[in-house]
Amino acid sequence: MAVHKRSYHSYSGELSPAWSRFLIVSRYAYQNALSSRFLVAFFAICFFYPLGCALALYMNHNERLLAIFRLSSFFTVDATFFYHFMNVQGVMAFVLTALVGPGLVSPDLANHALPLYFCRPFSRVEYVLGKLFVLVSMLSLVTWIPGEVLFLIQSSLAGASWLWNNLWIAASIFLGSAIEILVFSLLALALSAWIKRKTAAGAALLGVFFFGAGFGQAINTVLRTRNGSLVDITNLIASVVMPLFHQQSRITIPADRASLALLAVSAVCLLLLEKKVRAYEVVRG
Repeated sequence: MAVHKRSYHSYSGELSPAWSRFLIVSRYAYQNALSSRFLVAFFAICFFYPLGCALALYMNHNERLLAIFRLSSFFTVDATFFYHFMNVQGVMAFVLTALVGPGLVSPDLANHALPLYFCRPFSRVEYVLGKLFVLVSMLSLVTWIPGEVLFLIQSSLAGASWLWNNLWIAASIFLGSAIEILVFSLLALALSAWIKRKTAAGAALLGVFFFGAGFGQAINTVLRTRNGSLVDITNLIASVVMPLFHQQSRITIPADRASLALLAVSAVCLLLLEKKVRAYEVVRG
């Protein structure tokens, strides 16, 4: 429409607040991810184990049921219980990341859609935050949120004394889950940005974890060292999370070194995103 006809008017509707603008990207990414029935079915399966744990906690405090078996309790609810819960849900969170993460950035790059984002008042940081929020929120729903709910259920059944004596477990659940979520999400976004095929990006994410574990073990065996485990991301996460729950293990990487290694991995992922998430890409012939 020609401007000289004076019939053109700029948008005069309500503008989204600047602080929540990144949620626009998250909303459409959610719609795209949840359009897959398989993903929705798997997301529902992720809640089966927390529901089973909640039922087990109720049965563990059911006086009538305990009287039948003449027991004071079926099992002990302590840090080990919640650590095993974290292990199971951590596996579910990783599979969920492999299903959702590769499809977040790669379609925008493959279809050259980033210029359409950045020609608007929308920064690269907001774009990455919008995509990151999808993974963080979905993984939170299957990790620390049900973990904290189980902690509250146990506290209500066991009494205030158990709650005050074990408040540190609630903090460990949140902190341990946050470490897993951050590492999983950044790796998925970085690989999705550099590998434009969703299937290949998902396979690469699986390869980073499984190949890293095998490669680290090979380094330890051949060179007779323990530093090979620094390339095993699963080992690094376990080395940081297990001390939070006061768990003993054969893992030989100190928690401080494992934490630095995970920070380095996160920094590399952010650098990869910074290099790839741009409004334009220079291709040298």
